[in-house]
Amino acid sequence: MTSSVHDLTEPSLATPAPALLARQRRAWRYFAAAAAVALAAVLFLASHVGEDQAVNDVRARAENSAALKVAVLMSELEKQRSLPFVLAQDLEVQDALRSRDPARLEALDAKLFALKSGTGAAVIYLIDPAGITLAASNWREPTSFVGSDYGFRPYFQEGVANGAAEHFALGNVSQRPGLYLTRRVDKDGLLLGVVVVKVEFNGVEDNWRRFPEPTFVTDENGVVLLSAVPDWQFMTLGTLPDADRARLRDSLQFGDAPLQPLPIRTDPERRGDERVLATVPGTGREDRYLQVSLPVPSTQWTFHFLGPTREPVARAATLAQAVGVLAVLLSVFAAGLVMHRRHLARNAIAAQTAVREELERRVAARTAELRDTNAHLVSEMDDRRRAEAALRQLQEELEQANKLAFLGQITAGVAHEINQPVAAIRSFADNAATFLDRAQTEPVRRNLASIAGLTQRIGAITDELRAFSRKGRSGIVPTRVDAAIDGALLLVGNALQRQGITLIRPATTEDVWVMGERMRLEQVLVNLLQNAVDALEGTPDARIVLSVRVDAEAVVKGANRVRIDVTDNGPGIAPEVMAALFTPFTTTKPNGLGLGLVISRDIAADFGGELQAHSEPGVGTRFTLLLQRARPS
Repeated sequence: MTSSVHDLTEPSLATPAPALLARQRRAWRYFAAAAAVALAAVLFLASHVGEDQAVNDVRARAENSAALKVAVLMSELEKQRSLPFVLAQDLEVQDALRSRDPARLEALDAKLFALKSGTGAAVIYLIDPAGITLAASNWREPTSFVGSDYGFRPYFQEGVANGAAEHFALGNVSQRPGLYLTRRVDKDGLLLGVVVVKVEFNGVEDNWRRFPEPTFVTDENGVVLLSAVPDWQFMTLGTLPDADRARLRDSLQFGDAPLQPLPIRTDPERRGDERVLATVPGTGREDRYLQVSLPVPSTQWTFHFLGPTREPVARAATLAQAVGVLAVLLSVFAAGLVMHRRHLARNAIAAQTAVREELERRVAARTAELRDTNAHLVSEMDDRRRAEAALRQLQEELEQANKLAFLGQITAGVAHEINQPVAAIRSFADNAATFLDRAQTEPVRRNLASIAGLTQRIGAITDELRAFSRKGRSGIVPTRVDAAIDGALLLVGNALQRQGITLIRPATTEDVWVMGERMRLEQVLVNLLQNAVDALEGTPDARIVLSVRVDAEAVVKGANRVRIDVTDNGPGIAPEVMAALFTPFTTTKPNGLGLGLVISRDIAADFGGELQAHSEPGVGTRFTLLLQRARPS
């Protein structure tokens, strides 16, 4: 039937009609035109998307780099700002300004030289209220400031007027630009002079030049103060008004610098964002950059960072276009494949219709056959369920028979257990009557208490017998091991005493619970204990060790099982008997059925555990019951 169905599912492909072929050719032409339009649109959009993504990436890197460089610049500034403040409070500085003692001024020169060397300042000098330099760190150099008049300098005038000043300018003598930090020195309300610390940023600028991106700092007028491009220093962001240019020229703040605009202009193709066109000396051409500007905290300066965009934009646009073209080609291929399959499907509709009708007929026939087979399987499943129910009933009956067989063996012992308290009760009752005749109530009360205790003992024995002999199963639940052991020992305890067998039961450090049923677990323990009692018959110094412990090896492996061992020092089990020990009807007892260990093993398996046996002839036998550990219910 498989081959016939396969033949039916391969329809013959007839030649399509001319009209259908014409429609298909027309559809392919439309498809090609749409693909070309889509490809052009994707190339255009991908170029813009790639450019925007590249600019965003450049902006993020530029902002991070600018923030880092501003932090380094601020660190240098803050380090130097503390120096004039500390010197203004220095007693030696104040004493030298007040006394004008040459020895003190000479000592101060040496101190300023040491501070200049230690702090990295360009020069440190002390000016009196008249503007004359009294002490300087360069007092030994040919260009020493000592004796020079700086009263006209803005940083001196602002320091006297405001107490402190910061002024960036060219040096009169050195002609090197730097930031002048000043602090007025007062004593008891009297102006003693001004401390000046000049900071040059050659190290900062050298560090900027290690990177390819142009960076520079402008003041509030837009004049470039610091720059990684040396030729840009003292140029301006834009064209300064003539009045501002004249004012800066007259102040000599920037010497005779022409204050020409920077070769940076807004990119006419990208108005509205930070992209600019700039000509960097040494490159020989104008290039595109993204300008990021950040304020320098605690100053009126602005930090500028130019991130190149030409190459990143070109790479991103090319990559985006390549991805877009690939996506369009894949989409065109997929759409063309769909169209091709649709054409094939239309040509095959007639053949498939015939195949479907034939398949429906055969499916109907096969469905009827399967329906009959299903009814037969349902009947077999019912038979199996009945057989399993009969098997369970038989197992329960075997367990019950095993219980009753053991009860038959221990009846005499249990009767002895009951007869002893009954005889004692009779004796205590007779004595109580005698005491009553003598009007002795206290002995009567003691005898009645003894009778009550003996009656309770008899009740415990009969309750255990009744529970042990009860038929049925109560379900697998957390079960206390010690309770099951106590019940089993109550039933076989007399047999142990009668044969003089010593029971060793090591104490446990915790209350152990397992998954099982109390009565069925007792049945297993009674089986194992009774077998040990039978094996020890006639053995001198007979003893049984009944131990409970958590299986350490199982805990390591994650099983978390409890191990119950029943060990005797009897003659052991012969190897040929051990080989078939858990086979039904295998026994060494004259009147035994050979079912006790088989039933015990099945009960252990029902609990999710196992029963093992180890024996050494002449040494003894150990039965090990391994059960799943449980939490107390």
